Amino acid sequence: MAQSHKNQAAAAFKKMQDNKAKSDYETDAAAVRLKTEKLKALRLARDAAMPAAAPVANKGRRKPKAASGSLSDWLQDRAASGHKN
Repeated sequence: MAQSHKNQAAAAFKKMQDNKAKSDYETDAAAVRLKTEKLKALRLARDAAMPAAAPVANKGRRKPKAASGSLSDWLQDRAASGHKN
């Protein structure tokens, strides 16, 4: 009989500890959500107060690269200069 009471007491204590841990976890999660909402509201207010950024002007097209030759030309030049692949 004494052993079963100990088991019941241990089970009840463990259940109480699990509930406390869940409660702490849920409290921390709620605090994080609240802080996130507050920061989001501050960011949105700051962005609304700032004037819209001017669009970046297009500087024009880039100059096309000069033709550097084909692969076959490059391979022939390497072979002519003594390189062996």
